[in-house]
Amino acid sequence: MSSARAERLVNLVLCLLSTRQYLSAERIRATVPGYAGAPSDEAFFRMFERDKAELRELGIPLETGRLSAFDTVDGYRIARQHYELGEIELEPDEAAAVALAARLWDSPELAGAAHGALVKLRAAGVEVEEDSTGPAIEPRVRTAEPVFGPLLAAVQAGQAVTFVHRRYPTAAPAKRTVEPWGVVGWRGRWYLVGHDRDRADTRCFRLSRIMAPVTTIGPAGAVQVPQGADPMSILRESVGELPPVIGTAVVWVAAGRANGLRRLGRQVGVGEHGGQPGELFELELRSTETVARWVAGHGPDVAVLEPPELAAAIRRCWQGAAHAHTAAAVTP
Repeated sequence: MSSARAERLVNLVLCLLSTRQYLSAERIRATVPGYAGAPSDEAFFRMFERDKAELRELGIPLETGRLSAFDTVDGYRIARQHYELGEIELEPDEAAAVALAARLWDSPELAGAAHGALVKLRAAGVEVEEDSTGPAIEPRVRTAEPVFGPLLAAVQAGQAVTFVHRRYPTAAPAKRTVEPWGVVGWRGRWYLVGHDRDRADTRCFRLSRIMAPVTTIGPAGAVQVPQGADPMSILRESVGELPPVIGTAVVWVAAGRANGLRRLGRQVGVGEHGGQPGELFELELRSTETVARWVAGHGPDVAVLEPPELAAAIRRCWQGAAHAHTAAAVTP
């Protein structure tokens, strides 16, 4: 839509909202900016008919009527009570959820919709901001994956997609054909949930392991989510719940190093290790071997202070890596 037409439609809406009477087309032509430039009556009426149809397609309740039985020409107006947003009441937890959602949808694909929803709620007098002390919850989900937009569009259009996927970082890439049911966020990551045609089964795919481009196949509306299928529940069953916490690890991290590990823990102090400055962090210990692999990859930038079982597991990781490299070096 051109900017001139958009401005004319806005002026038309404002004009028809500001009156309780039905305004004739000729009076609208004389009142609303944008119609005076019509070169002829026929051109004006064609323009006005298109604008009326556009308003109705947008869901604006345009009414047609006459002021009295003696009128011979139809008039138009917009009933304010039918146009304005109705009264909305949100409980405190609901308002917090709206504010949280607005912070979450920070991707280009969703930011406009989230902002528009907040504007409408605030225009209706609904307060959805966090309190002045700051948000109680800070979402960590991000939508940096380039395939997020195409997959979300395919879900909304009901189209199957094809893409190249890796089951794990070092796995060989494989082409998949999927009927997408939903794009779901879970523990800081995004997943595609749908029916994998190649394996004839329901599958979940982490978006960070899907390689661009994503190609849609088949007509829009061909993919229907089965009745009762809940993508979030499917994802939870596939990914599984976190194992219970079995302890706490205390690690020293060199100053300015191992930022990924820092985000997983909680700083509890500062200190030196081998004469090098750094900070002390606490990490939840759910699996000794898993945490050992995280920490071992940072080499001398991290040192485990406790528990000794974690330190021993890291030494085993290093010994295995050294053995693998030694064996590779002597292989003819």
